[in-house]
Amino acid sequence: MRFEKKEITLKNGRKAILRNPITDDAEQLIRHLQITCGETDFLTHYPEEYDAMTVENEKKWITNRVDSPNILAICCEVEGRIAGTCHVRFFDKIKTRHRASVGISIEKLYWNLGIGSAMFAELIAAAKAHGTEIMELEFVEGNSRARHLYEKFGFSVVSEKPNAFKLKDGTYLSEFYMQKHLRC
Repeated sequence: MRFEKKEITLKNGRKAILRNPITDDAEQLIRHLQITCGETDFLTHYPEEYDAMTVENEKKWITNRVDSPNILAICCEVEGRIAGTCHVRFFDKIKTRHRASVGISIEKLYWNLGIGSAMFAELIAAAKAHGTEIMELEFVEGNSRARHLYEKFGFSVVSEKPNAFKLKDGTYLSEFYMQKHLRC
């Protein structure tokens, strides 16, 4: 799904660009995944799980996302570097097409600059334009920063999956499912 490039001003005064990923971003997007997954236990993968990812496969992934009528992928570029990514996936089956799921990742270097809020505003606007009734996402126990962002945009917890994550050290973490109702 196409997204019209947009310039935003970060809290520190620097400029950033929200845009669709392009195939030239493939290597940088793989690195972004490795970095963000290494900075927190709150994402679904460990960095080494992306070691086998190839630039060619990432280019195909990018093309499929941008060409898809059911997925909007956005990246945030700050001074030529991918600082964050997000997506909204619109369900297309008759019984579920009123719903859409969202995901977001931002490198720690770029936390607290307003990138998450800017990206979430775009995802919500896209969902409304698409006719979505319910947006949904998951977050991991202890991720209070993410929870605060989601609640700021009107998401609320509707269920919990106990022990959904098991970390390398054996620690179990619950996963929380949140929804935002756009139309009722």
